[in-house]
Amino acid sequence: MATLLFRLANVSDEEAWEVRRLLDEHGFDTYETHAGFWRLGVDAIWLRDDTQLDAAREVIERYQAERQARVRQEHADRIERGEQPTQWQRLRHHPVRVLLVALAVLAILALTLLPFLRLIEAFGGTS
Repeated sequence: MATLLFRLANVSDEEAWEVRRLLDEHGFDTYETHAGFWRLGVDAIWLRDDTQLDAAREVIERYQAERQARVRQEHADRIERGEQPTQWQRLRHHPVRVLLVALAVLAILALTLLPFLRLIEAFGGTS
C-alpha cells in the first residue's frame, strides 16, 4: 500500500525538484499526486513500497537538515554583505505596500476589538 512521504504544499519548486531527484537517485519507487482544480486532493510524493519508508524518510530528513543549514548560511552571508534588506529599507523602497499592510492590520484589529468595546460601553454605562 502506498504511503504519504512528502507533502508538496508550500514547498518551492527548487526544493520539490531536489527531493524528486534525491528519491530517484536512491532508487525509491514513488509517484506524485496533485490537489487538482478545486484543491480537494493532496499535492504530495507517495512511496509505493512500505518497506522502504524508514530509509526514504531518513534520506529526506538528512536532505532537509542540510538544506536548512545551507539556506541559513546564505541568509547570514547576505546580511554580512549588506544585501539583505532591513525593515527601513523595505519601507523606503515600498512605502505604499507598507502603508497598505499597516492599514490592513489596523482594520483587522478594529474589527476584532469593536464588539468587545461595545460590550464594555453597554455594561459600563448601566452602573
